[in-house]
Amino acid sequence: MSRTVTALILREMSTRYGRSPGGYIWAIIEPLGAILLMSLGFSLLVRSPPLGNSFILFFATGYVPFSFYMNISNNTARSFRFSGALLSYPVVKWVDAIVARALLNALTGFLVSYLMLGIFIVIQQDPIALNFGPIVEAMSLALLLGVAVGTLNCALMGLITIWDQVWSIAMRPLFLASGVIILHDQLPETAQNILWFNPLMHITGIMRRGFYPDYQADYASVPYVVGVSLVLLFLGVVLLGRFHQKILNSGG
Repeated sequence: MSRTVTALILREMSTRYGRSPGGYIWAIIEPLGAILLMSLGFSLLVRSPPLGNSFILFFATGYVPFSFYMNISNNTARSFRFSGALLSYPVVKWVDAIVARALLNALTGFLVSYLMLGIFIVIQQDPIALNFGPIVEAMSLALLLGVAVGTLNCALMGLITIWDQVWSIAMRPLFLASGVIILHDQLPETAQNILWFNPLMHITGIMRRGFYPDYQADYASVPYVVGVSLVLLFLGVVLLGRFHQKILNSGG
C-alpha cells in the first residue's frame, strides 16, 4: 500500500504543481493575499480587530485553519475523479486514492500554514506569547475534520449526481459562520447557540488560544469536533467500502 500511495502522491505533485508556472509558490501566495486584503479592508472600516492590535494576525489565526480544512476536504472529496483511471488496476485500491490525496494536501497545508504564520509573527511589532499546544490541536482537528468530510463527500458525489453543486452552494456561508471574521463570543446569543454546532467554529477558537493568552474560547470543545469527525468518517468509509465499484463504473 505504501508504494502505491507514494506513486499516487508523486503523480499528483507533478500534475497539480509541476505544470503551472511558480508551482508550489501559488499555494502560499493565494492565502497570503487573501489575508492581506481582508486586513486592509477591515482596517479601513474599524479601528481595531476583535483580539489584539493586528488585523493581519487576527485574520491569519482564523483563515489558516479554515483554509487548511477546505483544501483537504475538497481535494479528498475528488480523489476518485483525479485517480479514476488508475483505480481500474487491481493493485490500486480506493483507500490508496483517499490516503494519497489527504496526505499530500495535509503535508502541503502544514507547510504553507507554518510559513504564513511565521511571516506574520516576524512582521509583528508587538511580541507574541505563543502557546503551541492549542495551535497543534487546532490544526490536527482541522485535518481530521477535513479528511472525514472529504471521505463522505467522495461517496456522496459518486452516488448523487447533483451533490457536488448542492454542497458548494451550502458551503458558501461557511466562511462567515466559522469564526474567521467574527468571534463566537461577539455574536447574539441565538447565533451563538446555532453556530456552536459548526465544528469549524470550535477549531478557530482553539487556534486563537495559542496566539492570544487572554482569550479562553470556553465554548470550544475538542471532544465535540472529534466525535463529529469520527461519525462522518465512519459513514464515508462504509459507503465507499460498499459502493466504490458502482461509483467508479459511473465515472466517479
